[in-house]
Amino acid sequence: MYAIIETGGKQIKVEDNSVIWVEKLDAQEGETVEFDKVLYVDGKIGTPFVEGAKVTGVVEKQGKGKKITIVKYRPKKSSTRRKQGHRQPYTRVKIESITA
Repeated sequence: MYAIIETGGKQIKVEDNSVIWVEKLDAQEGETVEFDKVLYVDGKIGTPFVEGAKVTGVVEKQGKGKKITIVKYRPKKSSTRRKQGHRQPYTRVKIESITA
C-alpha cells in the first residue's frame, strides 16, 4: 500500500518502511512526525485531501544537501560578476505506518 503526501510544497510517494528526504521540519532526531495532507491512499483520491488519512514517520537525521554553485555575470561588463553557493537543509524521515 502506498500514499501520496504533500510536504514542503512538494508531493511525495511513500510506502511502509520507506525512507524519504523532505524539506527541513522542526523536529529533533528520534521524534515522531505526522503528515495529514494525504492526497491519495489505497485507491481514494482526496479533494484536495483524503479525510481521516495520515502518515506517521520517525525523524532519522537533519542535514544539508550537496553544495550548488550559482554564478551570475553580465557579458562585456567586468564589474558585474558574482559567485554564490547554497546548501539546502533537509530532514530524512523513515515512514512507519499509513492509515486511511
